[in-house]
Amino acid sequence: MGYEFTVYKGGKEGLVKSTTHKDALKDDEVYLQITHSGICGTDRFYRSAEMALGHEGIGIVKEIGPGVKSFKIGDRVGWGFEHDSCGHCHECLTGQETYCAERHIYGSSNLDQGSLASHAVWHESFLFLVPENLKSEEAAPLMCGGATVFNALNAHSVKAYHRVGVLGVGGLGHLAIQFAAKMGCEVVVFSTTDSKKAEALQFGAREFYVVSQLEKTEAIRPIDHLLVTTNTLPNWDIYLPLMAKGGAIYPLTVSLEKLQLPALALNMAGIRVQGSFIAARYLHRKMLEFAAFHDIKPVVQKWPMTVQGIDEAFKRLDENSMRYRGVLVAEG
Repeated sequence: MGYEFTVYKGGKEGLVKSTTHKDALKDDEVYLQITHSGICGTDRFYRSAEMALGHEGIGIVKEIGPGVKSFKIGDRVGWGFEHDSCGHCHECLTGQETYCAERHIYGSSNLDQGSLASHAVWHESFLFLVPENLKSEEAAPLMCGGATVFNALNAHSVKAYHRVGVLGVGGLGHLAIQFAAKMGCEVVVFSTTDSKKAEALQFGAREFYVVSQLEKTEAIRPIDHLLVTTNTLPNWDIYLPLMAKGGAIYPLTVSLEKLQLPALALNMAGIRVQGSFIAARYLHRKMLEFAAFHDIKPVVQKWPMTVQGIDEAFKRLDENSMRYRGVLVAEG
């Protein structure tokens, strides 16, 4: 038995509605009907590629392979950027499978299917059960955006007593503020506009600064961890003096721009620049549990999962006017 379903693919001619085929389920595979998909800034990199789009999926399990043990028909599950890994390398055996040399990730494997689709077939071990008290439209953006900021906050020794700076109140930033605040951290937000101050404080920020007004920084107590969530890299001369000795900077910006910082300033203060990817499966599950328990919710805008709806969501991304995560909803 095979499966045929609708997928929305990118390409040089623009978005197209297409059909893909999957053979009978393998031992550990799950066939699911997609109900919601987040749209992420990363998707823009692949919009003109000949591949199925989307990597923040939520769906209902419709069939399971003979060896599947974690899920049953009717379960609500989600998945994110990574689809598979080798399972036997050092990275996999130490719970760092997101760095596996043979990993299957969005944009480089499984190009015939994504979360912008009617259905999908995924490996059981890279699917996540969605907590009951998380709505599907809330859970979808957590599958990548939430996993990204949660990993930065939990894989690199961030403590409850640390001051965490968040640069940018957007798709990643508004989630980072909520997670860091619920972890007990003092959250300090830096933004290019004062219009987001009230919202940032509501998300859990303790302090809010407009970047253009940062004339004197002596009054700002040092930042232990700085999460850069803006679309472009910042002027480091502004932020390096704000960092605590031994602090860490996390450039979560989705950018191919070269990262250039003054070496002496880093060395003199013992500041590290820490690369950080999406959460490994253990932390991904903890992220969903944490979000459900602490009522952490992304702010979303919704569109129908149609060519027109997807195009409109991409337009908002291109205009940088998304507030703050886009979600496509299957019709019917």
